[in-house]
Amino acid sequence: APESLMQALEDLDYLAALDNDGNLSEFGIIMSEFPLDPQLSKSLLASCEFECADEMLTIAAMVTAPNCFLHAPPGTEEIALTCWRRFSHPAGDHFTLINIFNAFKEASASSTNQESSTEKWCRDYFLSCPALRMAGIIRAELVEIMKRIELPISPPDFGSKENALNIKKALLSGYFMHIARDVDGSGNYLMLTHRQVAQLHPFSSYYNTRRIPEWVLFHEFSISEDNSIRVVSEISPDLFAELVPQYYFSNLPPSESKDILQEVIDHLSPASTTKEELK
Repeated sequence: APESLMQALEDLDYLAALDNDGNLSEFGIIMSEFPLDPQLSKSLLASCEFECADEMLTIAAMVTAPNCFLHAPPGTEEIALTCWRRFSHPAGDHFTLINIFNAFKEASASSTNQESSTEKWCRDYFLSCPALRMAGIIRAELVEIMKRIELPISPPDFGSKENALNIKKALLSGYFMHIARDVDGSGNYLMLTHRQVAQLHPFSSYYNTRRIPEWVLFHEFSISEDNSIRVVSEISPDLFAELVPQYYFSNLPPSESKDILQEVIDHLSPASTTKEELK
């Protein structure tokens, strides 16, 4: 449809993938080297700047591969949730996916009879072995592309606070259009861009937890599954304000969430800092 085509072009423009004539910019040409969604390509390129490419490669592979969580047979849902919680990371689902991929790699490496014991490990944790193998293949492919176009891949640093912040910065660089806010403290997330309300997907590590984050970045929005947002990680308004393109932000529809973010942006702007110093 013409509307969705226009939306796609607008998104590419926000991602700095187009030049003033509407052709691919130099940045857009590099982004197009990756067989990924534009937002994911942008996040992967940003991860080189923020020195978290190793971790971002894993996230990109895991969200591109099929869903790794198996639907638990009736009566085993609680067991499955307990298994998945072993991998959950306080920073969010993107980080949980890294934990799962790393644990799968470890299980594969330590298997004596590789095929059957790796599959058993996956079954024990209600995870899909084919999906995780596919993630491994996709990741290797992305590494090859990065090497071919001579992009730096920083050594793994997963687990440090600085690394977690850098991963969020890289994610925000591509997914600033995928931000939602819990408007009433009950898990009703209002999306900044489309003004639609969504709930956390049951596979989210935040689902059914005592403290759900107010502001989140999400990988995708699924209308078919009860308006749910999938692969969700907490972000701070300050971080959003630091990385959001002003051109995109000014075009957002009016909302209470936008007003809150505008206050943060004003507070962080050099002009307001100067005013503070003059007091």
